[in-house]
Amino acid sequence: MSKYKIGCQLIIYGRRPSEDLPGVLAEISEAGYDGVETGNLTAGGRSIDAAKALLASHNLKLAGVHTGYGSLEQFDEMLRFTAAMGCGYLMVSGVGGRDTLEDYERAAEAFNEVGRRCNDAGIKFCYHNHSWEFKDFGGTTGLVTLYESTDAKLVHACVDTYWVKHGGQEPAAFLTRYADRVAYLHFKDMNADGSFGEIGHGTLDWAGIMKALEEINAEWLTVEQDRTDKTPKESIMMSCQYMRKTLGI
Repeated sequence: MSKYKIGCQLIIYGRRPSEDLPGVLAEISEAGYDGVETGNLTAGGRSIDAAKALLASHNLKLAGVHTGYGSLEQFDEMLRFTAAMGCGYLMVSGVGGRDTLEDYERAAEAFNEVGRRCNDAGIKFCYHNHSWEFKDFGGTTGLVTLYESTDAKLVHACVDTYWVKHGGQEPAAFLTRYADRVAYLHFKDMNADGSFGEIGHGTLDWAGIMKALEEINAEWLTVEQDRTDKTPKESIMMSCQYMRKTLGI
């Protein structure tokens, strides 16, 4: 039995989750996923109990909660939701401005505080990378600056395999380098033309990635494919089947 659980980020469904969340969850459950990564499911007036019951009715767990860069008050709201749902991971993407290293240093100050609050609540606060954090600033990058300016015990890494490759690095080597920092994974493949691809149907070295994960204490491997030329149902099914049958998850 695999030590990992497979999650599905709802981004691939666009606006549909806000209009038909039960239908979306039914497709994800049918495809074979263990859980979902979402935003705040109570934002539209749904109660915590109702959100828990909805996930449970489809045999799904809340793998993680994802939010963008914002105020400490906004982070506190997301933290309260994450804790109330019994979820162990809160992801953030973005640092506000990204034109100078000072932008990353300012974000690091806020992330250390949010990370402390999450840690006190038993939640791992994770930074989700894209590729623009790999821009060179005279021998260093924004992502390195962010990692070096934050407490590794408070601000963990949610590594996105596609964006690491898009940023010019090999995901397996990157995961090995930051093995002690990684707490959560976003899986997506890269097609030959550089576009998003279903897991196992693109160019990424999944055998190498899985080998690197052996040194990482991760619970969730979450498929986060922003777009696809297929239907969302077809796409998530392809990714999950490859992860189950070929990667043995």
